[in-house]
This record gives sequence, C-alpha cells and structure tokens, in this order.
Amino acid sequence: MPPALDDRDRIQAAMDRILAGTAHHSNGALTIVALAAEAGVPRNALTQRHLDLKNAFYAKVKERGGAAHRRRGPLRKQVGKLKTLRHKDRAELAALRCDVEALVRVVNQLTAENRRLRQQLTAAEPVVRLLPSQPQPPTP
Repeated sequence: MPPALDDRDRIQAAMDRILAGTAHHSNGALTIVALAAEAGVPRNALTQRHLDLKNAFYAKVKERGGAAHRRRGPLRKQVGKLKTLRHKDRAELAALRCDVEALVRVVNQLTAENRRLRQQLTAAEPVVRLLPSQPQPPTP
C-alpha cells in the first residue's frame, strides 16, 4: 500500500476517534495538531498533502457547532488573567523574601542586645543609672 493511502486511512480513523471523543494518541482537541498526533503523521501532511481531509475535519468541527472556536476566547482571557496573577504573585513573593531577610537581621540584633542586657543584670556590681529628672540620693 502506498504511504499516501496509508496516511489517508490513518487520518480518517484519527478524525473519527477525535470527533467521537475517544482519542488514543493525542489530547483530543479539535485541532489539526491533535489530528496529526492522533494519526501519527506530521502536521504538514494535513496542511500540504491532504488538504481535503483537513477541510473535511474543519467542516465536521463546524457542523458540531465549532465548540473549540467558541471556547477559545474565554479560555484565552482566563489564561491572560492567570498570567497576570502569576506575575503579581512572583513580585509579592520576592518582596516577602526581602522582608524575611530584614526580619532575620532584626531578630539577630535584638537577640544580641538581649544577651548583653542579661549579662549586665547578672554582673557582680549592678549599675544604677539615674535619670536627670529623678531626685539625687543624698551623698554621705
């Protein structure tokens, strides 16, 4: 059997499987790319050699109401929104990582200061400091 006839048979069988919703070798989308993957032929076999099969496939998709073309618009909008959200999330995550680094530095500084103050409290002679507004104790 010549390769062209074999390709045509495989494309026709793949077309039937995709339109029936029982694709085995592709994602089952109503596209030429999915049809080529399902048939196991290169995409250019449909776009250059078997234009009649490609047109027949698109005609059958259109008869079904063109579900793929109607859903494409809302899906693209949703993809756009999701990409925007992902970009915002990346920016927020970067800012939060910077905040974490700054907070770690502050915690380390406070820990060092706390350690120094505890050492002063446990020193042999406590240091008493008077504020200028407090009354001075009498000197003997």
